[in-house]
Amino acid sequence: MEIKVPEVGESIHEALVAKWLKQSGEAVRRDEPVCELETDKITLELNAETDGILTVTVPAGTTVKIGTVIGAIAEGVVSAPPPPAPVAAKTAAPAPEPPPVSPAVRKAATEKGIPVGKVPGTGRGGRVTMDDLFGALQREEAAAPSVPAQAVRSEEPTPYTASTEKGPSPIPSPPSPIPSPGESRETRTPMSPIRRRIAERLVAVRQQTAMLTTFNEADLARVQELRKKYREHFEKKHGSGLGLMPFFVKACIEALREFPTVNARIDGNDIVQQHFYDIGIAVSGDKGLVVPVLRDADRLHLWEIEQRIGEFGEKVKTNKLAITDLEGGTFSITNGGVFGSLLSTPILNPPQSGVLGMHAIQERPVARSGKVVVRPMMYLALSYDHRIIDGREAVQFLRKVKEYIEEPEELLLEG
Repeated sequence: MEIKVPEVGESIHEALVAKWLKQSGEAVRRDEPVCELETDKITLELNAETDGILTVTVPAGTTVKIGTVIGAIAEGVVSAPPPPAPVAAKTAAPAPEPPPVSPAVRKAATEKGIPVGKVPGTGRGGRVTMDDLFGALQREEAAAPSVPAQAVRSEEPTPYTASTEKGPSPIPSPPSPIPSPGESRETRTPMSPIRRRIAERLVAVRQQTAMLTTFNEADLARVQELRKKYREHFEKKHGSGLGLMPFFVKACIEALREFPTVNARIDGNDIVQQHFYDIGIAVSGDKGLVVPVLRDADRLHLWEIEQRIGEFGEKVKTNKLAITDLEGGTFSITNGGVFGSLLSTPILNPPQSGVLGMHAIQERPVARSGKVVVRPMMYLALSYDHRIIDGREAVQFLRKVKEYIEEPEELLLEG
């Protein structure tokens, strides 16, 4: 049975074979993960569709087109060793071949007279990097006779040598000009498809939108009191805790209702007003930031929002996130506060026109009724596309979010 790269979305045409979870010749069982693929949007695992013996035909680190056959499973008893047939031998023959290298590395190896196949690679899938190449060159130089090098050093003493001639010096002896074998001052690795896509989108946002950011701060004392008061109730009734994000999702939806332009988008020369609220929630994973979407978030209760965000986080960790989870969205929220960020400028997620940035909660002195009190404060940032949203609307929208967060009982609590 052939293992093919599946179709994962209309806009995705290629994928990187990031990692083989099983080696060629190993026994695999049905539904067992055998390979990890990376596209420019998601990372996903391929599962075995039958019991049998795996044969890998495309090594890790190779980018292939959608539909490409990257391996096969010989159906049969999984405990049996791989048959020593000539066909299997030919299939396994590519394994000992040197891993793929970039044209730049191959050119440098030719100029230096170093066989690429003898250089151990440290890149993705054993790929030979430029650092690997020069590390091998340095090891060869270090292994060569050292008499000429010593002669050169005796003619041109370093400052450390000169100071030693004047007497004992607290300065340690200088390191050898040749790094120790295997040591490198740089590591060069190719961008993953996801990271390349993130880079492209970030540059496109700067070039294709008139992005501007406005800031405010919110007192989270009331929200924290509600969370503390109802946490046990939520856990018993719904099996989940009550985080901050559901409050901000609800607050943003109410503010979007009052300022619908923030929920709109530009399509050519038209402004498209969207009368639904699909809220993107930024989730950080090992491969980068993804923004899965809460569909019709205005119809969800607080506990449902909390559960779905938790499900997104689990999908990101287990590479189960689907393209449909990422498509669409009318407005996004990102929380840099979980990493300790005090203040930042969130970047738009096109074609959306607005994104709210949450930050770390800090106890700070603030004025309340003529007195200085200590409150849990959070800076809020709204980045918006100035082509469609005026500064007045953006400021008022963010103030409305602040008001709902500071007085959440009436608008945010469900029965």
